[in-house]
Order: sequence, then C-alpha cells, then structure tokens
Amino acid sequence: MPTQLEMVKLFTAQLELCKVTPEETVIVLSEADIRADYATAFLLAAKELGASAFQINVAGRDYREMRLTVGRTAIAGNRPVIEALKQADLVIDLMGMLFSHEQNEICASGTRMLFVHEPFDVLVNNFPSPALRARVEYGEKLLGQARQMHITSEYGTDVTYDLGQYRVMTQYGYTDTPGRWDHMGTGQVLSQGIDGRVNGRVVIMPGDVIVAFKNRHVEREIELTIKDGYVTKIDGEGMDAALMSDFMDSFDDPRAYAISHIGWGLLGSAKWYNNLISATRTTEIGVNSLSYYGNVLFSLGPNTELGGNNDTACHLDIPLRRATLKLDGQTIVDNGRMAVAEMKYSPVTQH
Repeated sequence: MPTQLEMVKLFTAQLELCKVTPEETVIVLSEADIRADYATAFLLAAKELGASAFQINVAGRDYREMRLTVGRTAIAGNRPVIEALKQADLVIDLMGMLFSHEQNEICASGTRMLFVHEPFDVLVNNFPSPALRARVEYGEKLLGQARQMHITSEYGTDVTYDLGQYRVMTQYGYTDTPGRWDHMGTGQVLSQGIDGRVNGRVVIMPGDVIVAFKNRHVEREIELTIKDGYVTKIDGEGMDAALMSDFMDSFDDPRAYAISHIGWGLLGSAKWYNNLISATRTTEIGVNSLSYYGNVLFSLGPNTELGGNNDTACHLDIPLRRATLKLDGQTIVDNGRMAVAEMKYSPVTQH
C-alpha cells in the first residue's frame, strides 16, 4: 500500500502538469468513502501549490444505482453541487462522471476536470508526460483532417467510418486548458463516424479485451455485422459472443448497438495484458487496455462526450490488438504497430 507521502508527491506533480496556481480553486469531488485516501492526498497536494482547495463529498448510491452503467452519477439533479463545481478552476473527479450530462455542463462553464480512478500502481506506471501529449496532439491533427477511416485485420475486420460530424477528443492524462476533461493514466486519440455512415464488420479475436467485463480477454472469436452505424448481428460459437449479446440486450435500449467512438492508443507504458498480472486488476477501469500503444479502440453505445445525443447507459470499449487503421488511405496503425514517425515513442522519452 502506498503511503500518504507517496500519494501527495505524485498528485503534486500531477497538479503541476495541470498548471495549478495559487490563484486557483481546486475542488475534489468524491462519493461516500470511495478513494478517500486520494481525496486527502489531492487536497494536500493543492495546498503544497498554494491553491484554494476543498472537498465535496456526496452520499453513496445503493447497489441498484451502482449497476454497471455509464453517464448516471450521484449528483444528477443536485443543482447546488453542480453550480459549486462550475465555480472551480479544476475539479478532481474521484466519483466518475463519464458520459454524463453533469460533466458536460461543468466543463462547458470553463472548469477543467481530471478523472482519477485507477489503483496507485497504475497511476505511477502510466504517469503522463509532455512527450505523450505531443504524440496525442499530432494524432488529433491527423484525425481532425481525415474524412474516412478504414480498419482491417488479418482476422476479417473490414469496416469503414465516414468522418467529419464529430470533434476529435484527446486524452494524455492531464489538463491545463479551460473546459478540458482528461483521465489520469490514459493516452489516446478518438472521434466518431458520421451518424449512419459506419459499415462493415469487426472481428473481435482471442486476446482482445472487453473492458466492461472486468477487462476480460476474449477467448473465442466474435463477429459483429455493422450497417448504417449500428451492430445488426453478433456471431460467435463460444461464451464470449453470448455474453456480449445478453449483456447488451439487458439494457432494453436499441441505442446500445450504436457505433460510438473510434481511435488508437499511444501510451507506451500501458500493457494490454496488465489485467492478467496485476493484483489490482478488478479495480482498474481499464486504462491499460484502452491506451496501450498501437491498439485500435472500437466502442459501442453513448457519444455525449463527443457532442452527440446518445446517452444510453450501455457502453462497451473493445481495444483490438492487431488491427490496421488508415485515414484517407494513409496507414496510421499497421497490424498493431504505429506507422507514423511523429507518434512513435521511445522508452527514453517516457511513455
């Protein structure tokens, strides 16, 4: 277990990357006693930098509300809390507001937000750097200019995304820009296809990960047929296909089958097999799987993070290990390897 001193040291460095100054206000948002040690350490770290800092702690939800869903938060409808968070320069989100309307409203006010969820060993191993940011922002430029993405694999994936409707989203693990959200421990770039203009098939192979299933590695092939932006068929002989199908059906929401964000991972320190070797694998939200260098991150479900209106509670992130991704014919990821010099990393550059 890390000591409080170790946590304060790491979080102080994190806040320095976020350019926290003595003139700023930092609010730590937490739920019940979840990550209480992180909350204390972040408050002390903000104090080290001379910032004004305090914590908002809200009552915990019961197990029915905590069902595996996204976009549903413990502050929904709590206007005093939402308005208070909008007054902060930086919110440290220890509760989890991914894909929520509350998060979008708070960030739209100019407040920057950092989601911190991962076990401490993951935060240490995947600590961000300006070099990572440079790679991610180069990917942002390429993706923002592209009008078509084509993803293939030797296993049979062949899917085309028409691009241009949605913005590009970057994650490099810290935020120093007003209104910007990020997730500590990640490194990726992503966007989404034009509504109704994603077609083809995606083959999820053994070794690929379904993050929502506690970072479960797929053991048997799953084939998804995609037509006009929706998965229309899920095929596969093993338990994986049935598990995926039954899970999505349980939400009773056709929007669960919508194609969501797509992009690639750029975090050199992340390991695609981390959940197999880490003692903290059950508490990690999946940043190693989501961000490992050279993965193609395919997903289904909500798109409110990118400005869309699909707020279904069913979200599946599925990093694909050995896929090839092209933008307007230019190869970006080649069979799981980065093909663009400006996005290649060296261990010397740290992540």
